[in-house]
Amino acid sequence: MSSPPVRASDGDRERALSELRDRAAEGRLSMETFVGRVDMALRARSRGELDELIADLPHRGRWRRRITEAVGSVSDFTQRIEAAWRRPRLPRLALPVDSRARYVVGRGTACDLVLTDLTVSRVHAELRKDGDDSWTLVDLGSMNGTRLNGWRVAGPARVRTGDEVAFGDCAFLVAAQA
Repeated sequence: MSSPPVRASDGDRERALSELRDRAAEGRLSMETFVGRVDMALRARSRGELDELIADLPHRGRWRRRITEAVGSVSDFTQRIEAAWRRPRLPRLALPVDSRARYVVGRGTACDLVLTDLTVSRVHAELRKDGDDSWTLVDLGSMNGTRLNGWRVAGPARVRTGDEVAFGDCAFLVAAQA
């Protein structure tokens, strides 16, 4: 009597998909073969089915794997340096120190901070002062969104010195209170 096949776990499936992705990136699989095998991997029910999908792929040597990892690390490092290089060039946004608790940002003349860029809505966002001199950023239903450190703000978000805040295409670096 044979034992039933071992059910494929999410980890097994992810390992097989990662192996397929790596081989496609190396040029060892055509796009058509890659797409077909990814589809089969997503539908596989057992670990054996996943093993069959990658069994005919050539094994990566230790050196090839290390070189690939090194290139990936250098690429990531380069990307971080480029982001750091661009960041200081952003205009500074100094948070006000007066007693008002709400500052509206937008294109409208009634706003506290008026930005003339067309990607900024008339009433775009607001900065709310919390009791302990901390600030919260809230998008007011703007068309092009408000971003904090590259992430679109979906609800209230705390703002700190050094954060990157963008209203539409207008980006600023939050500076210490003056």
